[in-house]
Amino acid sequence: MTEISASTALDRWIAAWLAHQRALGRGYTTEEWILRLLQGFIARIPSLDLDQTAFDLWCGSFQHRAATTRRHRQLTVRKFCLYRQRTEPDCFVPDPLYFARPSPYRKPVIIDPEQIARVLAAASDLLPTPNSPLLPAAMRLAVVILYTAGLRRGELVRLTLDDVEPRTGLLRIRASKFHKSRLVPLSPGARDELRIYLRKRLASPFDSGPHTPLLCNNAGGRQRQYTGGGLGEAIDRLFVTAQVVDSEGRRPHVQDVRHSFAVQALIRWYRSGANVQSNLPKLAMYMGHVSIVSTAHYLHFVPSLRALASNRFEEAFGGLIEEMSA
Repeated sequence: MTEISASTALDRWIAAWLAHQRALGRGYTTEEWILRLLQGFIARIPSLDLDQTAFDLWCGSFQHRAATTRRHRQLTVRKFCLYRQRTEPDCFVPDPLYFARPSPYRKPVIIDPEQIARVLAAASDLLPTPNSPLLPAAMRLAVVILYTAGLRRGELVRLTLDDVEPRTGLLRIRASKFHKSRLVPLSPGARDELRIYLRKRLASPFDSGPHTPLLCNNAGGRQRQYTGGGLGEAIDRLFVTAQVVDSEGRRPHVQDVRHSFAVQALIRWYRSGANVQSNLPKLAMYMGHVSIVSTAHYLHFVPSLRALASNRFEEAFGGLIEEMSA
């Protein structure tokens, strides 16, 4: 039997595994990047194939990373190996018992409307720069859309001018997570903010071509879109400027805005007397989730929500409980 080099052998299985996962609707861009790192490392050792020694050496190459990052990379390789094992039963599969232990889950900071008002004021006070003349307007619109529409950061930075309808306030989210596309209608207030921003964005010297980014950060020439990381860092700085903290003194991160959107939706439904349970599938669809199981990750029983739910329960069943206790 002819020996196959490690890079060639892994490359074939990597391509097959990624094709399998993407046929199921998964993007797996990060997973591909991780496996390419592994493949390059194995080729440099050199080694005939992935085994326990090679895997341990590879894990040691990113020992300085956070535990959650290390564990994600290790689990990705394990999933890949399990797929390969279906055809090659004797191939190496790493034991998760020795993987990095995950860090405790960080409870998100739920941001209330009064705090967001301070963040918007901080965004409006930003000074334009030569490389980002639309900085104040872009940051203000970004905060408004993230907080009122619950978009993911990546979905927001990928929006083009062709994806927005200023008259109706409709956003087209194209092929996002799990390759799902959806239409997201904005609230009247957010629609007004979009129109205000577009009056600046569509003016000279900015490129107003339909496929140019909605949020652009330079003038003249090709309009560059924000990266998810860059946008997140800018919004995190606004939280610092606006002194947004929770009752425990914790400052939110940009990903907490999506959690806050979901919680605020529940609060509005309770206050308006809506049927919260029947509205949950609508919330899942709006947020781009496959089911309400994914949406439940964003629903947190904060004190204000707890009080509203308790009051509704008392109105519905308080009399019955008093009769039973009499």
